[in-house]
Amino acid sequence: MATHRIILAVIAVSIAAPTRFHAAEPMEAAPRPIPTPAQYNERSHRFSEFIERPLAEAFVGVTTHGTLVPDLYPIEQTGVATDAVVTSANTFLSTLNHEQQRATRFPVDHIEWRKWANQHIYRREGVSFEAMNADQRDAAFDLLRVSLSARGLKLSRDIMRLNETLAELNNDNHVDYGEWKYHLTVMGEPSAEQPWGWQLDGHHLNLNYFVLGDQVVLSPAFWGSEPVVAHAGKYQGTRIMDAEQAAGLAMLRSLSSTQIEAAVLDTDKPGNNILAQAFSDNLVLDYAGVRVSTFDAAQRELLLELIKLYIGNLRTGHAEVRMNAIEAHLDDTFFAWIGATADDSVFYYRIHSPVVLIEFDHENPVGLRHVYPEGPTREHVHAVVRTPNGNDYGKDLLRQHYAEHHHGD
Repeated sequence: MATHRIILAVIAVSIAAPTRFHAAEPMEAAPRPIPTPAQYNERSHRFSEFIERPLAEAFVGVTTHGTLVPDLYPIEQTGVATDAVVTSANTFLSTLNHEQQRATRFPVDHIEWRKWANQHIYRREGVSFEAMNADQRDAAFDLLRVSLSARGLKLSRDIMRLNETLAELNNDNHVDYGEWKYHLTVMGEPSAEQPWGWQLDGHHLNLNYFVLGDQVVLSPAFWGSEPVVAHAGKYQGTRIMDAEQAAGLAMLRSLSSTQIEAAVLDTDKPGNNILAQAFSDNLVLDYAGVRVSTFDAAQRELLLELIKLYIGNLRTGHAEVRMNAIEAHLDDTFFAWIGATADDSVFYYRIHSPVVLIEFDHENPVGLRHVYPEGPTREHVHAVVRTPNGNDYGKDLLRQHYAEHHHGD
């Protein structure tokens, strides 16, 4: 098993786009003109009105065949303290003025949870890092630091930095893009006993962090970027998601010919394949690919190491709790693939079980159509983690909490 960890390490060394499949667009000769703030606001309003249409449906959650699997998420003691998260959230809130407080605070069961978008043009609530002073930014980053692992914090910050790179690559278009165009909201009252949480929302970075006692749910969680590497500019050398890319390819290559036949849904990848990103809360997605019950011990370890790259963005204790739940359903997990398998191929993969859905996708260029030709590119990556069967945003835990305390839904 240690050999496969070495293989992963060796391989690892070696934009917003609409949710469903879409035709590739031709390469453009130059960056698009920089909009005025008024033009941006008008576009944002129209886009947001359109993309929010699924919110008219009551939340169900990601399901297979449209039916929830019950009793997957009991309220329980994990033994992993959340005191530091509560303290940090209250400290952050204390730095905000009255107007910022009104923009940032929502009830714990508010639909604002579901109003996040990986697209840059979406209108957002909450206080933005752009509007924060230095002390407020420090407090906001401290909330991320105590909630996430060091790896998860670095990934989040690097995505923000690469959004600055995207602005630079578009003739310094800081109307559409930039490092600080990320908004933070707090749902409910930060508490050691009562349900609450926070949301970080911006281009290619969307984190929903729900807390009930010492239980934590980090989903939906979206990470991505265009580009994935800053080849020049303010943050030259910044790069993300090499490990997620390499480990996915290593997982596919570890399979037998029979398993590959089951896993590969299509060898052709002309466009985007990700399904569970923004405004897909009620996605119905049947299992597809190869079933993990057919894996040998080494393959199972490879898959768990791949999953940990995503779940490990949580603080260690809560990541271990989450991994234990995922491992308990490992035999009912499926691994699916779209695309080719060469060292430089573009591809999509999916890991899907009753308690986790992970997608990784190489996407068509959007903000860099003037740099890259049509078709999916490794310089535009989307990845999303969901908690199927009703517990995205911790909603199943919240439902049970209300039932126990006679609040109703």
